[in-house]
Amino acid sequence: MDFELQSSRPIWLQLAEQLGRRIVTGAYPPGSRFPTVRELAAEAGVNPNTMQRALGQLESEGLVITNRTAGRTVTEDVAVLDAMRKRLAKELREKYFSDMKELGYSRSQAAELAAAETEEET
Repeated sequence: MDFELQSSRPIWLQLAEQLGRRIVTGAYPPGSRFPTVRELAAEAGVNPNTMQRALGQLESEGLVITNRTAGRTVTEDVAVLDAMRKRLAKELREKYFSDMKELGYSRSQAAELAAAETEEET
């Protein structure tokens, strides 16, 4: 899994966001061992200190848990995972409406377009 990093935002924050998305989508299943800082830093091509900061963010959000002897594991707390999934969905929804506004659509027009697409799929 490749990381997509942009210079316009802090790298550690982008890493935390992308790892959080991997957790809620099941790439790292609940209760599973989480890769080490060095493994992830090598995969992303970043300094281990940068990755450590990203993992600290995931810990503060409750997505990963540090066990001194066993390393890090992905949370098994379904409420934490659901809350993150809803937060990500809200961010995507707001980005959609923002992008549609740039195209000249009102929020209600954009919602109608999304609803029409959903109806065509069923």
